[in-house]
Amino acid sequence: MGGSLRTAIYVDGFNLYYGSLRKTQYKWLDLPCLFDRLLPGRNIAYIRYFTARVTPRPHDKQAPVRQDAYLHVVRSMPNVTLHEGHFVDRETLLPQFPFAYRNAVNPTDPPQNVQVMRSEEKKTDVNIATWLLVDGYEDMFDEAILVSNDSDLVLPIEMAITKLGKQVGIINPQKRGKVSRHLEKVAPVLLREINKSAMRACQLPDPVILPNGRKVYKPASW
Repeated sequence: MGGSLRTAIYVDGFNLYYGSLRKTQYKWLDLPCLFDRLLPGRNIAYIRYFTARVTPRPHDKQAPVRQDAYLHVVRSMPNVTLHEGHFVDRETLLPQFPFAYRNAVNPTDPPQNVQVMRSEEKKTDVNIATWLLVDGYEDMFDEAILVSNDSDLVLPIEMAITKLGKQVGIINPQKRGKVSRHLEKVAPVLLREINKSAMRACQLPDPVILPNGRKVYKPASW
């Protein structure tokens, strides 16, 4: 793959964040630079970036402020389109782990439950699948690269390949050896993982000056 083929990039933002960025100092990431570096020689037509707005927590009230700063910058990146889902918070009871039993000698009853706050990201997988297939149907690309390790995307990848005749590859944001075996089976090419040297080389300036003249600074706590 490569050469004169039109390449489209579909980025699962939270998969990228938790797989590659979370524990690094490289969160102020220049997406076009990163993919030009990871995919040399590709004719990258556009990048679609999928994410959801986080909500403040008592232990991290500034998380939405940091995310908002970065998303303002993402919108200004050349050939990048931002697609937003949302989070749903639900209080629920789940088994404590390691399992704890009221009758430790003879644990025949279910384990004790604890109350947790469960945050579920909504629409991102559906948005990625929908845009991949719509773009493919409208012949917007020859090759699609998905930045994700989410096996929920297996079927739309299969449809893009078998029904639309497109080439599809994967960039895995997770650590080496943690590639979804389901994605490995369906994607014809498993592209390189995202490495720290590429992220280090593709940091945005601080501040970023938007087209309207506004300056957006890298969050100090990142």
